[in-house]
Amino acid sequence: MRTLTFYLLLAALAINFGCSQPAKQSAKLGGNWDAFNRQQLENLINQYGKNSGDYNPDQPPYAVFDWDNTSIFLDIQEATLIYQLEHLHFGCTPEVLEKALRTGIDTKVALADQNEAGETITAEQVITDILASYNWLFANYAELGGNGSLSLEEVKENPHYANFTTKLRFLYDAIYNTFSADVSYPWVTYLFSGLDSARVTNMTIETVKWQQNQPIEKISWVSPGAEELAGQSAGQVKITWKNGLRLVPEMQELYHQLRNAGFDVWVCSASFVDVVKGIASFPEFGYNLDASHVIAMELERDPAGVILPEFRKDYFQTQGRGKTAAITRFLAGENGRYGYGPVLIAGDSEGDQDMLADFEELKAGLIFNRLKGKEKLLGKLSENAVDSYQHNNATYLLQGRDENQGVLIPSQGTVLFGESSGQTLP
Repeated sequence: MRTLTFYLLLAALAINFGCSQPAKQSAKLGGNWDAFNRQQLENLINQYGKNSGDYNPDQPPYAVFDWDNTSIFLDIQEATLIYQLEHLHFGCTPEVLEKALRTGIDTKVALADQNEAGETITAEQVITDILASYNWLFANYAELGGNGSLSLEEVKENPHYANFTTKLRFLYDAIYNTFSADVSYPWVTYLFSGLDSARVTNMTIETVKWQQNQPIEKISWVSPGAEELAGQSAGQVKITWKNGLRLVPEMQELYHQLRNAGFDVWVCSASFVDVVKGIASFPEFGYNLDASHVIAMELERDPAGVILPEFRKDYFQTQGRGKTAAITRFLAGENGRYGYGPVLIAGDSEGDQDMLADFEELKAGLIFNRLKGKEKLLGKLSENAVDSYQHNNATYLLQGRDENQGVLIPSQGTVLFGESSGQTLP
């Protein structure tokens, strides 16, 4: 009797043990990934995640993603700028705006972008026109704080509105084209001066909701001519940009699968920190990133949390080499959170090329193909991805997309906006 009881007990223990140890699930990614890229990403998750016998929860692997044109289609900072302009979501006086517009640029330098008459103009001329129109808006629009009484619909009927919005958006592109990204990327964040984190985050959320229903297309604004608004120093200008930001389901799933497999997921972006948090951490948008895992552009704030037109002291510009520096300081360096580098890094532009190349622990560098970086490091990394395609030891993966649809495609090549066929390298 004792022997029978003993064997029954063993059988029960075996059943219970088996029930408590579910079969390990291998990573499976859906969507429009290039087939080789999908397999490499799945292999990486399986090899370094919880399924690995070497996995250590005290020293987890981690991934770092760029945000704009990597985790999403198009640029959230630029989309938020359009929403900010269209709705006049500004929190500063004309004096503070003037400081923001002049910060970090030589206003006397001739801009690379000309006016509609083909004349060379300076930032000083454009700023003069912007401020003149903002002074009118501040005095008349009820929501700007200058004791105005007009509604948004009413001020939009005045040429000062189109002059302000068009020339400010024009100046952003002109600063990038004249100077560089390390001038224009911080500059555009200064336009949040006078706002706080909550207002910027809410504006970002509204931007994303609005953009999801917009067609993917190029939109142009033209400022009023002299017959509508006399005395313009810079003359009439035109600006064109891409509209129709999209969330990317494949990236939402990749974020989730990495976290489920025991990876930590981070974003390192050249957009403003509260903008990135607004889209990356808002549950409705599907990425569900921990807001504390965003490393992005930062500005100084007053004791009440109001944003100032000053770049944060002792901080890095999170673009180009600044991304490597920020990841090293906060994550990978001796005093960082981990003390070792990421195994997966994803990006799309020259602003990401340094972080894609600088960490020896890297196992996969995912490049979203925008046909960028010819003669630059990014171009060389993209060529490496093409040369090592279908090789199991490939480090760099080139992922194509269709810019007309705002979606990934199962190819290394990308279909540029307005084109019908794909191209692999610039």
